[in-house]
Formats: sequence, structure tokens, C-alpha cells
Amino acid sequence: MLSNYGIGGNEVKLDADEAIIAIPQNRTLVAQKLTVDAPIKPELVEGITSIEKAFEHFKPEVKVNFETAEGATKVEALNFKNLGDFGMKGITSQSNFLSELETEKDQYQKIIRQLKSNKILKAALEDGDAKKALLESLGTLINELKENK
Repeated sequence: MLSNYGIGGNEVKLDADEAIIAIPQNRTLVAQKLTVDAPIKPELVEGITSIEKAFEHFKPEVKVNFETAEGATKVEALNFKNLGDFGMKGITSQSNFLSELETEKDQYQKIIRQLKSNKILKAALEDGDAKKALLESLGTLINELKENK
């Protein structure tokens, strides 16, 4: 009887009750420091059998400095409870600063869509007098909004 051998694999005996199975090729081990500061005294932690338990035990957090449009620095703490928190949505949902930027980006995209598709607005922007009247109307509207805060 032939045994199964592969590069980097382990022998799997067909007649054994408990066989050692080769590690699948699509597995990846990720090792990452979960805290900003190195521990004063390294600790051995046993019983962590899942990523969720590792996040629950270590409670990774990082403080991030964001620069506002005015050049000021805004510091926010980001906490990570699962792998999804590392994605764009996970980070944005934790940060007021990034949420505001996301809202602003969405508003600008809506304006761009209007500028590309609204024929009346396009025509008004191409005509000098209509453009001036539109800008004056928008300025008046902005001032009213500022007064009614």
C-alpha cells in the first residue's frame, strides 16, 4: 500500500485510527503586536483558541492623530474587537472625524452627479448673469443657515 506524500505535507496512513492530516495550503498565520506599548513583563496567556478571544483578552487600541483642514490635530482612540474593525467601515464607524469626512465626501459626490446630469444647472453655470444670480442666491442661503444655527 502506498502512503500519501507531498512537499511540506505529513504522512497520512490510511489504516490508522487517528491520522495526521496535511495542513491546507490556503491557511495563513498572522502574528501582530496588539498593543502600542511593549509589556513591562511578558505574560504567557493560555486558553486563547480564537481570534475573538485574543481581541477580548488584549483589547487592542491605538491613538491616531488626524489633521483637520485648518491644520489642527485631532486625536481619537480606535479600538479593535474583531478583524472587521480593521477595514475602512470599521475604522470610520469608530471615528467622528472620519465619519464627518465620509459624509462630506458623499455630499461632494452628489454635487458632482448633479453638475454632470442637471441640464438646467449646467446652462445656468455657462451663462454669466445666471451664474452670478445663482451664486448670490447660494450666498444668501448660506447666511440664513448660519444665522439659524
